[in-house]
Amino acid sequence: MNSKSLNKFLLGRPTATLIVFIALVLIFSLFTRDHVFIGQRNIAALGRLFPDLGVITLGVGLLMIAGEFDLSVAAVLPFTSYIFARLLMAGSPPFWALLIAVVTGGALGLLNGFIVVKTKMPSFIVTLATLMFWRGVLFVWSRMMPLSVGAFIDRGSSFELALNGTVGGFFPIQTVWFVIFAVILGVVLHFHRFGNWVYATGDNRDAARAMGIRTDHVKIICFIIVGLLCGFSGGLQTVRLGSFAATQGIGFELRAISACVVGALSLRGGIGTMGGIVLGTLTIPILDNGLILMGVPIFGITAFIGLATILFVLLSSYTERRFR
Repeated sequence: MNSKSLNKFLLGRPTATLIVFIALVLIFSLFTRDHVFIGQRNIAALGRLFPDLGVITLGVGLLMIAGEFDLSVAAVLPFTSYIFARLLMAGSPPFWALLIAVVTGGALGLLNGFIVVKTKMPSFIVTLATLMFWRGVLFVWSRMMPLSVGAFIDRGSSFELALNGTVGGFFPIQTVWFVIFAVILGVVLHFHRFGNWVYATGDNRDAARAMGIRTDHVKIICFIIVGLLCGFSGGLQTVRLGSFAATQGIGFELRAISACVVGALSLRGGIGTMGGIVLGTLTIPILDNGLILMGVPIFGITAFIGLATILFVLLSSYTERRFR
């Protein structure tokens, strides 16, 4: 490896993200009181909590590589969660209730994708509008009343264990679901021709069309994937909490995009890896958790995450100019 290749590797965005991730783990491991950050209870808690946002971020990252954004995830998640809860309370078997919630999420994603490709409006604006619309519909429909669903899912049933159990008595099953989705989407993105279409669509849409790629279909499918993951994450979160709340998912839209930026995805599309998305997805909750354990006021943590995102955007811009 010559010096130029070595510099490119060391200063490349995925490598920088990995270095920052390792540094954060080391800092929080060493400087939290009694090294509680690497304690079994804290790791188990992280493993249960981060997949709620992490599963959605995987889809949001795929969509960003295709050159689009989806801000409506913060409304689709609680909307599908509400449908899941209502179906359970109506006596529906949990599996079918979850399946309908996931399909509903996919349908809302399809609607987002259809509006974006047909109107040619920026996805940022379209999904901001659908975020506000579906959140408003949910607030009116649910009357902002929380629903308890714990009594409608048999404790210790296969369904409950599949969404809220542990592997080996310790490892949270939620993390296993995150890994499964990351592997599936990673294989699709890096080893299937659809992944090539996603990169081509995000990098240069006109050139992709000239090569015969149906870019509108690619984008709509990516929006559908985001919606499906929102539906699943909504069910995952509802089972873990044992209840529905209309405020679920608030702030997820910006945190998902921040995680993708930290994970070395380009805001212009066409650049990014599933490994980078996973690293970014892990970095944000670790930063969140570590700062809390170090005694940083909870209202100040958002400022740190915002600062980290700005630094990664600057790093992204620099490396893009330097090596592209």
